[in-house]
Amino acid sequence: MRKIAVVTGGGSGIGRALCRRLASDGAHVIVADISREHAEAVATEVGGVATVVDVTRPEDLRRLADEAGAIDVFFSNAGRGIAGGLEASDADWDEAWRVNTMSHLWAAQAVLPGMLARDRGSFIITASAAGLLTNLGAAPYAVTKHAAVALAEWLAVTHGGRGTHIACLCPMGVNTPMVHGDHVALRSVRAGGRVLEAEEVADACMKAIAERRFLILPHAEVAGFQVRKASDPDGWLKAMRAFQDKLEKK
Repeated sequence: MRKIAVVTGGGSGIGRALCRRLASDGAHVIVADISREHAEAVATEVGGVATVVDVTRPEDLRRLADEAGAIDVFFSNAGRGIAGGLEASDADWDEAWRVNTMSHLWAAQAVLPGMLARDRGSFIITASAAGLLTNLGAAPYAVTKHAAVALAEWLAVTHGGRGTHIACLCPMGVNTPMVHGDHVALRSVRAGGRVLEAEEVADACMKAIAERRFLILPHAEVAGFQVRKASDPDGWLKAMRAFQDKLEKK
């Protein structure tokens, strides 16, 4: 029987690459996206099913789970890049919370009970290296991605290690529309390491699922940054300030 795989934000970027890879591995792919046009284009390409889902609406995610049935792999992948600092509006913060954090909680509420009852399935949250480190010039993004990592960790502790596999994807720069532009947040991402193709991220995800690993780091250098941050927080902060000053002078 073919595995059922669902990808939110599946109409573009990492989501599209995940849909392609899952289909090539033989899965029946449900492409969920807020854009009907993008979802249908990818679904046609991979021989899957398109559905319009707004991840900021819990009822959309419940409907998605009900319509999909016995889901084997669920990528809670939709995200939103929102820049700004103290001046960011309440509306920007609210959107960041709903897309980058709460959507994963609502997806887990809709999908995990079935996986736990069947004692099988993989549930993967797409966070970001910003959720482990930070993102210069983008407080709403960095803070809500930290929360996404924390949620994934809690789910893994509470529900992982049995038949259900919980994972958290934390890429750095990926060649998608989200990484292009001249804002300091985007320049810092590009300067932090090699910008990967979305297909490389999808490959890393499939390997992590096969190995049932929690933390998916397509950029190997992120692990080193984590160690430095944990072992010398003040030194890491000083280096990040210097990095920010350098980028802002460009």
